[in-house]
Amino acid sequence: MTPPQDSQPELSRRSFLKRSAVVGGSLVVGFFVPAPLRRFAFAQEPPGAAAAPALPPVNAFLRIGGDESVTVLLAHSEMGQGIWTTLPMMVNEELDADWSRFRVEHAPAATVYHSPVFPIQMTGGSTSTWSELDRYRQVGAVARTLLVAAAAAQWGVAPADCRTEKGWVLHGDRKASYGSLAAAAAQLPAPDHVELKAPENWQVIGKPTRRLDTPEKITGRAQFGLDVQLPGMLTAVVAHARTFGAKVRSFDPAAAQAVPGVRKVFAVPTGVAVVADHFWAAKKGRDALQVEWDPGPHAGLDTAILRESYRAQAKSAGAKAAAGGDVEKALSGAVPLVAEYSVPYLAHAPMEPLNCTVRRGAEGVELWTGTQFQTVDQQRVAAIFGLKPEQVEIHTTFLGGGFGRRANLVSDFVVEAAHVAKNLDQPVKLVWTRDDDIRGGYYRPMAVHRLEGALDAQGAPVAWRQRIVSQSIVAGSPFAAMIKDGIDPTAVEGASDSQYVTAIPHHRVELHTVDPGIPVLWWRSVGSSHTAFAVESFVDELAHAAKRDPLEFRRALLAKAPRMRAVLELAAEKAGWGSAPPAGRGRGLAVHESFGSIVAHVAEVSVDGGHVRVHRVVCAIDCGVCVNPLGVRAQMESGVVYGLSAALYGELTMKEGRVVESNFHDYRILRLHEMPQVEVHIVSSREKSGGAGEPGTPPIAPAVANAVFALTGQRLRELPLRLA
Repeated sequence: MTPPQDSQPELSRRSFLKRSAVVGGSLVVGFFVPAPLRRFAFAQEPPGAAAAPALPPVNAFLRIGGDESVTVLLAHSEMGQGIWTTLPMMVNEELDADWSRFRVEHAPAATVYHSPVFPIQMTGGSTSTWSELDRYRQVGAVARTLLVAAAAAQWGVAPADCRTEKGWVLHGDRKASYGSLAAAAAQLPAPDHVELKAPENWQVIGKPTRRLDTPEKITGRAQFGLDVQLPGMLTAVVAHARTFGAKVRSFDPAAAQAVPGVRKVFAVPTGVAVVADHFWAAKKGRDALQVEWDPGPHAGLDTAILRESYRAQAKSAGAKAAAGGDVEKALSGAVPLVAEYSVPYLAHAPMEPLNCTVRRGAEGVELWTGTQFQTVDQQRVAAIFGLKPEQVEIHTTFLGGGFGRRANLVSDFVVEAAHVAKNLDQPVKLVWTRDDDIRGGYYRPMAVHRLEGALDAQGAPVAWRQRIVSQSIVAGSPFAAMIKDGIDPTAVEGASDSQYVTAIPHHRVELHTVDPGIPVLWWRSVGSSHTAFAVESFVDELAHAAKRDPLEFRRALLAKAPRMRAVLELAAEKAGWGSAPPAGRGRGLAVHESFGSIVAHVAEVSVDGGHVRVHRVVCAIDCGVCVNPLGVRAQMESGVVYGLSAALYGELTMKEGRVVESNFHDYRILRLHEMPQVEVHIVSSREKSGGAGEPGTPPIAPAVANAVFALTGQRLRELPLRLA
């Protein structure tokens, strides 16, 4: 079924529930999602967004086929985080179908699939699971109610006397399969409401469940963007400027056109496109292309110089992000501990490089791409071709990693593909090489943190001042309205709202926002990717200054944060905190709350020839209701790998306006032999669900840095971690 592409009318709950239908002998059940939530500071509608209707429109569907198949359409993108399995689990908790019959599809781009958190169709911010928990369960409950009613009508019995079991409705010795009942069920009036199971009665949610997409991926059936092949398709690469803000002055296409297989060479807004029969010809043609560039205003960028300017700014007062008590007085009456932490620019570096395939038709345009921002992509491509958004059909493929890079507010690689396609009469696949991606912008911002703290006579912290210098991710974007009083909340999250910081009587967090002209974007765990390193490292330094055990020092600070304290204690207990680590190793810990979840890591490290080796990571997480423990465990392991890659190796440097690093040989990621043993412990909780995709990353860098200090006595205050 193709959902309606036009704007949706306002619906009452009753009228919405009646929007079930038969399609090809299938029962199709729509369900509602409430108005956008405000759980996170950055989950706000951008200016100009249409006001949310009194009751939201349908935004997802369930299909039960006559062949007994159960198909769940995902309004979100599967990029390795496991929602291909988690969201169908929610449906089946109430549906009680045969799990082996479940199938999953990415939904098309349409207004009915807008996120319940943001006013667009998107995937990010660790929102997919917690935001959809009640809604996807309701899908299953509505469908089951209709199927039971259909069977009861056939048998002349009361629905209350029927039960269900793995895709069957049963009454005494009679039974009917869901598939056989689907058409009849779709003709019945939908219920006014459904009762969802109480958590103590859950049979699916909370049970470790193998992923539904694994067979597709190990057999090669899964289609990623790079896998797309269309009849008559060409391949394009674009020659991009090496400095940000540069423009093409002129180019000579002759050498590129002489490469066998090259078909066209032409200018696009972002550079010069080389189009060929296949990728290798396009790349060779681009290598031969002669381009003269106007280097633009940022040709002198140098990250070493930029970092020094950040450090200078961090010594002066910035915009207030959080404050309590009288920090100046508290610090002036003590000998403060002062520390400075810095983190570099980071690339997202997903394993699958950026790509997008475009095919023009008589009535519109089709796109095949792995995207996190369907609505934004759809609108921007429509503007390029002079079409209505609904005339741009997006086929969302599996994403070979996203980490925020494919949630781009300007849709850079998708827009570039559209401009290329506009000059052609054949389908075209635009491919960015990894060098293009790493040097092509949209990075985690560089940041410097300057912290000052003071202890009382008993060794308890009484003052904390933190000054952050960094870029704004949302400035100049549709989300700029979230900036209040000069504070981009994504730059200070994890510090301004830290349970540690707010527990200290006199505290202040300040922000200097800079704009050196380097494109930045949310990177896995966003602001917490750098604030956790500074906050948890400085807490450890305060504990050492107080001559107190780092765990006990944190426990005291978290006296009014019982959930966070419990997670920290669980990780410490499972890691054997308090006992001697193996010879030649040190332990460090860190705990951080982000995206509604709390994660603690205890890292066990050694140092060999100046190189830090992480042997073991013990992780504890409280993510509230845990739908799939296997999925959460995998996400914690993934967060550790991603965070360790950044902590030990990740760094982008710029000289003369150019990014020095280009690929995995000089922008290192963790190698297989460097992977530590990771143990994950999930807190059993009925609290509101939080995220799992992002929260595992922030605590790992400070846990490792703190472990290095415990082992060597050397404080490492810069990422990546390098011993003197």
